[in-house]
Amino acid sequence: MTDMKYINILFAALAAAMMFACHPDEEIIFGVEVGTEDGNIAIGPEGGLVTINVSAQDEWTAVTEDPWIMVSPANGRGSQKCVVSIDSTIVNVARQGAIRIQNLTTGDKKDFAVAQEGFEYQIALKEDTKELADFAAYESRSFDVEVLTNVDFEVMLPKEAENWLSYKKSELVLDRGARPRKVNLHFDWNVNSRPEERVAKVELKPVEAVKMGRHDTLNVVQKAAMPIPAGTPAGDSLAVLAISRALGCYTEWDTAEKLEHWSNVQVHKDGPDKGRVKYVQFFIFNTKEPLPYEVQYLTAAEEIAFYSNANQFLKSLDTGEYITKLTQLKRLTIGAYGLTSLHPDFKNLKNLEYLDLSSNCFQTIPEILTKENFPNLHSLILNANQRYTVYDLSNDTRENIGGFIEDTGLRRFKDILKWDKLDTLRLSVNYLQGDIPDMKYEGLPTWTYEELKDSLAVGTTALPEKLVGLPKVLPNAKFFAINFNRFTGTIPDWILYHPNLDLWIPYSLIFSQEGKTKEGKNAGFANEPTSLDYYYEIYANKKYNPNKKD
Repeated sequence: MTDMKYINILFAALAAAMMFACHPDEEIIFGVEVGTEDGNIAIGPEGGLVTINVSAQDEWTAVTEDPWIMVSPANGRGSQKCVVSIDSTIVNVARQGAIRIQNLTTGDKKDFAVAQEGFEYQIALKEDTKELADFAAYESRSFDVEVLTNVDFEVMLPKEAENWLSYKKSELVLDRGARPRKVNLHFDWNVNSRPEERVAKVELKPVEAVKMGRHDTLNVVQKAAMPIPAGTPAGDSLAVLAISRALGCYTEWDTAEKLEHWSNVQVHKDGPDKGRVKYVQFFIFNTKEPLPYEVQYLTAAEEIAFYSNANQFLKSLDTGEYITKLTQLKRLTIGAYGLTSLHPDFKNLKNLEYLDLSSNCFQTIPEILTKENFPNLHSLILNANQRYTVYDLSNDTRENIGGFIEDTGLRRFKDILKWDKLDTLRLSVNYLQGDIPDMKYEGLPTWTYEELKDSLAVGTTALPEKLVGLPKVLPNAKFFAINFNRFTGTIPDWILYHPNLDLWIPYSLIFSQEGKTKEGKNAGFANEPTSLDYYYEIYANKKYNPNKKD
C-alpha cells in the first residue's frame, strides 16, 4: 500500500504541472539578440544573421513582407530559436522592414522593426601603406593592392613618381548597385639608386562627384640606396657591384680583393684618376631594362663593355640615358643586349673612337649614328643584328626580325658609307638588300689625277688611273665587311677598284651573300670576279701581287 501511495502523489504533481503549462493566456516571449534595448533589429549594409528566441506552447508563425529578410524556421510549435537572415543592401540609403511572430492558437502577436543602413560611397584600401626595398630582382619588383569600392575611380600618380612607379587596374564591375566590389591594382616599381627615400602618395579619384564616406590614399615608400662616393676608387667599386647586381650578372667579384685585381677590370695606374676604373666588362647577364643608373659614376672609364644578355633576341631595349653621361668614353661595346634604339642623348659621346653594337635587334641603322655626331669615331661594328635567322625573306610574314630590314632604299647604309674617317666598318649578317649604291650622286669627292701623282711621289701604293672620277667611299677603311646580307645586282666600281680591296678579303667579307630578298631574288652579284687578277694588274706594286717578281 505504501508504494501505491507514492505513485498517486507523483501523478498528482505531474497533472498540476501540465495544467500550469497549458494556461490559455500564455504569450509569446521574444528575445532579439541585436544589442539593443527596444527589441528591434538594427544592422549594417552588409547584412548578416540575427537570432530570435521564441518561447511558446502553441503553434506559431514568423512572417515578413520584405524580400530581403528571411526567417528560418518560419513556423513551429513550442519554444525554438529562429534565425533572421538579412541580405546585403544594394543602395546608398537606409531601408526599413518588419517581422511578425504570431501565436496561431491565441492570436497573440509580436511585431518588431528591422532597420538596415545603406552603403556609403567608399574607396577603401585593405592596406594603405606599402614599403619597398631600394632593389630587388626584376621579376620581384611589383606589388598588388586590393581596393573595395562602389564608385569608379582613376589612379593619380604624382608626377615625380611616374619614372619609377607604374600601375595596371583590373576591370571594375559595379553590377550590384551600391554594394562595394573588389578591384585589384598591380604596381611595378624601379630600383632606387639614389641615396634619398622616395615617397609617392597615390590618389584614387572618383570619376563622378559624390560625397565620400571613406576615401583612402595609398602611400608608397621606397628605401634609399646606399650612397656611392663619386669620383673615388671606392665609389667605382660600389658602382661596378651595383651595375652587376642590376644587370643580374651570373658572375660575382670577390670584394675582399682590391679593385685592381678584379677580373675584367683595369684601373688607372697613375695620374689624377689613379686607382679608378679605366676598363670594365660586364659579361653574361639577364636584364629587361636599359643600362643601370650607376653606370654614370664611372667617370674615369675609357672603355666599357656590356655583352651577352640572356634571350636578347626576344627583347626590345634602349640604352637609357645614364651611359650618355660618360662623355670621356673612347671605346664602348653594347653587344647582344637586345637593343632596338639608342637614347637621344647618345650623341653626347663625342669622344668615342670605337663603337660595337653587334648582335642586337635593330630594325634600321639608328639615325643618331652620323659622322657629325661622332667626329672621333673610326671603328663602327654593326654586324649580326638579326633577331631571327630568315633565309628567304619573301616567304616569312614576321616584321620585327631586326637586321636593318627597314632600311628602305639603303638610305642609312648610304649615310654610313659617307663616313670617310672610318677605318673599320662591319655590317655582316644582316638583312640589307638591293643593289649596293654606286655613290656617284651622293656628294662625295672623287679620286683625282693629283692624288695618283702624289701616291707615286711619296712611295706608297701607286693608285691606278682606273680610280679617277670614282667616288671616294670609305677611303681610310682597312676593314670592311658586308657579307651574308641580301645584296643583289652588280658590285659597284668603288668596291672593285678600291685601294684597300685586297685588305678587305672580298671573297669572304664582300662578295659572299646568302638567302633571298623580299622580292624572292637570290642574293649575290652578277659581276662577281672569278679572281683578283684584274685588281693586281692595275695595282702592280701591291704587296700581295702574285705576279710581283721581287
